[in-house]
Amino acid sequence: MSKNLIIVESPAKAKTLEKYLGRDFVVKSSIGHIRGLPSKDGSVDVNNDFKPVYEINSDKKKVVAELKKAAKEADTVWLASDPDREGEAIAWHLYEALGLKPEKTKRVVYHEMTKPAVEAAIANPRDIDLELVEAQQARQSLDYLVGFELSPVLWRKVRPQLSAGRVQSVAVRLIVEREREITEHTPESTYKLQAVFTLKDGTELTADAPTKFKEHAIVKTVLEAYAKSTFTISDITRSPGKRNPSAPFTTSTLQQEASNKLGFSPRLTMQLAQRLYEAGHITYMRTDSVNLSGVALAEMTDYIKSEFGDRYHHYRTFKSNSANAQEAHEAIRPTSVRNTIAGADEQQKKLYNLIWCRTLASQMAPADIEKTVITIAASESSEQLQAKGEVVVFDGFLKVYGKSKEDALLPEVEKGDPLSLVKAEALETLSRAAARYTEASLVRKLEEMGIGRPSTYASTISTIQNRGYVVRGDVEGVERKVQKLTLENGAVTESEETVFYGKDSNKLVPTDTGMVVTDFLVKHFAEVMDYDFTKDIEEELDDIAEGKKDRVSVLRHFYDPFHKLVEASADISRAEASQARTLGADPKTGKPVIARFGRYGPMLQLGEASEDDDNKPAFATMPAGKSIDTVTLEEALEMFKLPRVVGTLEDGREIKANIGRFGPYIQVEKTFVSIKPLDPLKITEEEARAKYAEKLKKDAERHIATYGDIQILHGPFGPYITNGKKNARIPKDTDPTTITEEQAKEMLDKAPEKKKGFRRRKTVK
Repeated sequence: MSKNLIIVESPAKAKTLEKYLGRDFVVKSSIGHIRGLPSKDGSVDVNNDFKPVYEINSDKKKVVAELKKAAKEADTVWLASDPDREGEAIAWHLYEALGLKPEKTKRVVYHEMTKPAVEAAIANPRDIDLELVEAQQARQSLDYLVGFELSPVLWRKVRPQLSAGRVQSVAVRLIVEREREITEHTPESTYKLQAVFTLKDGTELTADAPTKFKEHAIVKTVLEAYAKSTFTISDITRSPGKRNPSAPFTTSTLQQEASNKLGFSPRLTMQLAQRLYEAGHITYMRTDSVNLSGVALAEMTDYIKSEFGDRYHHYRTFKSNSANAQEAHEAIRPTSVRNTIAGADEQQKKLYNLIWCRTLASQMAPADIEKTVITIAASESSEQLQAKGEVVVFDGFLKVYGKSKEDALLPEVEKGDPLSLVKAEALETLSRAAARYTEASLVRKLEEMGIGRPSTYASTISTIQNRGYVVRGDVEGVERKVQKLTLENGAVTESEETVFYGKDSNKLVPTDTGMVVTDFLVKHFAEVMDYDFTKDIEEELDDIAEGKKDRVSVLRHFYDPFHKLVEASADISRAEASQARTLGADPKTGKPVIARFGRYGPMLQLGEASEDDDNKPAFATMPAGKSIDTVTLEEALEMFKLPRVVGTLEDGREIKANIGRFGPYIQVEKTFVSIKPLDPLKITEEEARAKYAEKLKKDAERHIATYGDIQILHGPFGPYITNGKKNARIPKDTDPTTITEEQAKEMLDKAPEKKKGFRRRKTVK
């Protein structure tokens, strides 16, 4: 066995290190964390200075045994996990779980997987930084205590199997509040005026009114004046400008830019960046810093001058926006800018190219821009029009990064030149509320507010979607009529256009579950959901990492008031948590129509619950695309018309339409047929019959043979045998139509039993 054992947390990193280290080193991987807090009561002992009670992860027992054996045979064990709090915690857990001795254990850190960096780290080992470990333990304990104590409150008061998180719940609150801001926004109407002209040589020129018009009558008056006007160029202004490059990437800005430019989710971006780092292509990808090392700057200087010329180089330093820039001390950059392409697949290559371009651009000259504004005057109106253009005189850093569109070029004109009006249009526009969050803009907002840390954003955004509090999708919008005034051939005409106001795509939208849980937590756990409080907790965690605060005091300061709120929640009624909203009264019965959150999600209720069995309330499904906040009385009353008798089949059997858990459907006796995207309130008898016939045809094509309770069917993965309790695959070389009843029974007997899923419920004493 080698004298030196080096342990990293990733098999990919182990492979890279093996290339750099000689025969005296054996590299092994822990494959991430080897110990964690078990999901049970008491894993953080609140009565014993919040002592965490760790257990070796069930899937890591074999790994730990192998590492223990290797450590005993080595003279020196080098712990080389990542250079951040999580990496420091992994190193500490390895030290504890493997029973390592201080005299034979060394901690090494490096910010890039290159041979010089690794050799420098080996030459300069240090001890495990217990302050970083304490900060990681404090964060882990906080998240455990919030989740373990608060989630059961949601189970009892709102709905089973819900969960809460210290940062995740606050992130959902941001999205919920933005959605309500959008819902409550009253759009204001303005008119945007645009005109198309031709010059003497026939060249077209498009110009806009510099401001919008608030009233229909005013814009109509302007167009009528334009109809009588002659037009000339009254002014031309040209102004030079510069455009400077952005700083190199931090974790947060990389996630935002990869989302905006490549369409990558924060989680995917971090996965790809991790692989690039472990392969030695980029520096460490969890960082708040925008600094670049002297070695990197020197290499970029040489590269830029040799590839583009001296004029393109511009030495530049950047200052981090974060007051708590921590742990990693360099921006995300290529380990060598001379490697213009890197990555094991297309996604990695795209992300590497983004990092390469942004890093190189940060040390390149500004772009020189010339902006031109042409002002057009009308003889019969004081309302001027402007045409704007921009020309890149010297591209500078735009040669490699940031040039997203062609220059807006304007034709050559002179002051006093006449123009001929071809057409002018004034279209009514409706003001929009603040935009819904994208994953990228949510990352930016979380960073601005100091909520969480960049290394946690990807998991936070994934978690709130996986838990069903937020969905990333499209919003259809509301159909609205807008006015359009057109001046053409000397006459002003008016028309209407249909727009979908509020239409959005690929945005983060809260579900009813997310809204109800947020409202409940904000009302009863205001401190936990407070933005400033969450930010302060993050700063206190930073203080622990820097040795300025004690882990126990920070946890005690948070936990004692939090636990009192949990205890007080026992008095909250389930009805209060349901967020019931009375929409109005049913005109037929006079009973109240209520939108509320039930045990299985949002629902509609007609009438109040009472002890009288003959007067029980009726229930209905929430209309598609509507929430407790937005559904109207009229929309709700329509849903109580379901199930609806659509008609009958040719043989007289009744067809009913309804909405269920999986969407709209029709029912004929015990047969259910999905009718997406048709509306169960509008589907015709003819459409229903066609859907039913299509279902019978598919079932017939799926069916091969029946032997009592046993069926042979075509499935999505090929033919199979089933008795409703067990399934048996049919070998590819067997014709399913030739299988006898005895053969089918034998195959089922040999088939493995279906695995039964289970969910362990947490309990709170």
